[in-house]
Amino acid sequence: MPSFESVRCAVRAVRKEVFQFSFRYPLDVVPGAGPKDSLHYYFYSDKLAWEAMRMDSSGIPQAWYRQTGSAYWPAYIAWYGLVNLGHYLRGNDSRYLDIFLKQIDWLEANAVVRPDGAVVWPMNFDYLVGRLRLKSPWISAHAQGLAISALVRGWRVTRRPRLLELLAGSARIFALTVPEDGIRITMDNHVLYTEVPGGRAPGILDGFMISLLGLYDLFVETADSEVGRLFDEGVVGLKNTLPYWNYRDKWSWYHNRGYLCPPAYHCSHHLLLKILARLTNEKVFADYATRWEPARLSTLDRAEVYLAFLYTKNRCRLKHRTWSQTAKPAALRPTADPAWTESVTRTAA
Repeated sequence: MPSFESVRCAVRAVRKEVFQFSFRYPLDVVPGAGPKDSLHYYFYSDKLAWEAMRMDSSGIPQAWYRQTGSAYWPAYIAWYGLVNLGHYLRGNDSRYLDIFLKQIDWLEANAVVRPDGAVVWPMNFDYLVGRLRLKSPWISAHAQGLAISALVRGWRVTRRPRLLELLAGSARIFALTVPEDGIRITMDNHVLYTEVPGGRAPGILDGFMISLLGLYDLFVETADSEVGRLFDEGVVGLKNTLPYWNYRDKWSWYHNRGYLCPPAYHCSHHLLLKILARLTNEKVFADYATRWEPARLSTLDRAEVYLAFLYTKNRCRLKHRTWSQTAKPAALRPTADPAWTESVTRTAA
């Protein structure tokens, strides 16, 4: 018997997909982000709904999804912190800086130093992506990228030495393949960084690009040549696999062409490509950003994208019976599993 929350989630999903499908999304590119003296993240919004958020008593957001219930997602916490840092930078209201620093404290306390020296932010719950079951604890390029970007800015604000120590080991999983407990995969002999280890290449596009921004931030901050090499390898991999995610030069696919992207994902793809085009001067990124610009679609193009999204999304639901994927409350843990790795304790500034 589905719970009330599950039914409400399903109704909300149908309403958004069928009646609220939009070719606009409240995210804006921040042109000044990237330099070492900047605290800005690469995109910003003051209009996000945070519908999945369930705030705990300490001011740390959990995200509620049907599979997991309320769980601590490191990427969600890092993004929440970065958005509030953006609020602070635009309004100079110290409340938002305090919220950002609280998320940095959580990321610091819940970072995990593995025996191989890698610093990671694991997801401590099982999760299904299509037919792939990710077993707790699992790691993700998406979470790693956002956590790195948040900690880089946390270091710039606080100059807390422990943050820099954690950042020093945070790029290691980009050099390790999935069988080595890393996030490095290949497609046509090109390197990619995967959001869902164990899945087939190329995987999920936005998580890959978010991880590249994390590597870029880390390289700018540390000038570590190995980090620069990992970033460059990922850029080459992205250049050579972008056609795979391209739908008729109009829209982008989600996760190995499972279905056309919902608006939020596609708009983030479009913005991330614009950002990476500026950071790398790679023309192919700018070209795809132009092709995927929602504003350039004609009325017929919009109708095609909308109908193709509804068809492919529901085809995917039927194929994987996603309505049967229910929450697993035992997966909720705010800290890393000590049986897997050594948990890092937070040190004072």
